[in-house]
Amino acid sequence: MTERIINIPDGVVVVVDGREILVRGPRGELKKDFDDPRYNKAISLIKDNDKIKIASESEKRKIKAVIGTISKHIINMVLGVTKGFSYTMKIHYSHFPISVSVKDDKVQIKNIIGEKNARVANVVGNVAIQVEKDIIKISGIDIEDISQTAANIEQVCKLSKRDRRIFQDGIYIVEKSHHEG
Repeated sequence: MTERIINIPDGVVVVVDGREILVRGPRGELKKDFDDPRYNKAISLIKDNDKIKIASESEKRKIKAVIGTISKHIINMVLGVTKGFSYTMKIHYSHFPISVSVKDDKVQIKNIIGEKNARVANVVGNVAIQVEKDIIKISGIDIEDISQTAANIEQVCKLSKRDRRIFQDGIYIVEKSHHEG
């Protein structure tokens, strides 16, 4: 038998409805559906007072891996609604100053290696973006939305057909952290 037990801290409410989990805390609420027809019969999600138990009778390696993945997602959801997450990105340029602006759910990056057209990255989900000189801070409660937004910004700034050792201009993730409080 394989199982993982996750403790729910005070101030956090977790509702398990079949394969759907709702986590509500001081910073907001997150909902995730763990429905997968390949593993639904093998894995059970049970809420017991202040604990969530993810268990399976199977000892198969794939089942153990899915149990670990589900438990880590739930832990990240609990951390998100209690502390929140933050990514810090650094704007790096050598000659042409890069300017970044946020409008609605788009991040506009202008003047990468002197390009006339702006590059646009999509903001995923409900994240807050702050631009201060050459630092971009992305914060929110859902780590998946924050990391995907940061990846979108990094990907848009990627230079093709140039030697990355010489042309290092772009925007890069430099720190990943939890908020405190």
